[in-house]
Amino acid sequence: MDDIVKQAMAKWPKVPACFDWLGLDDRGDWYMRDDDIQARGCFTQAKGSKLAHSKLIEFIERNYACDEKGRWFFQNGPQRVFVELQSTPFVWRVQSNGQLTTNQGEIVQMLQTLVDENGRLYALTEKGLGLIHSMDTWHAAQALEDKLWPAPKDVQFAHLAHDHGFMLSPAKDEKKPAA
Repeated sequence: MDDIVKQAMAKWPKVPACFDWLGLDDRGDWYMRDDDIQARGCFTQAKGSKLAHSKLIEFIERNYACDEKGRWFFQNGPQRVFVELQSTPFVWRVQSNGQLTTNQGEIVQMLQTLVDENGRLYALTEKGLGLIHSMDTWHAAQALEDKLWPAPKDVQFAHLAHDHGFMLSPAKDEKKPAA
């Protein structure tokens, strides 16, 4: 996390969290969701405005983390902005040599591959579970064929979030009545 973010958190520790304003889709793209977009439905129904400013995206990804409930967030200075996920907290890129990277090019270590009932391929890494980017399926298939990656385990999409400790929609969790 950036030092300036840590300093802001220390200076203003009680800033309320923000829900439903930021989303991450299956191609690793970030979306802003204003009040109008939120009124149109959840993230999978109405994504919002795709972020294109590279420095803003880099800032978000440097300050992206998960809390103890499995809710992924962007720490925007003192404010925690919880992220709506289309499918997973990460979307991995596959290099021609089979190596996995984040969208920003950071290398991640493959632990396991998974394939769901729709044929979508996922990789579990030391950072967590991520979907393989759709533009990289050829490299992924080659890595599997060349046995650079472990054979995929069959999974059900509906169980991934629970089984891997993350929440697709922190906003829905926040709106649940207290028990």
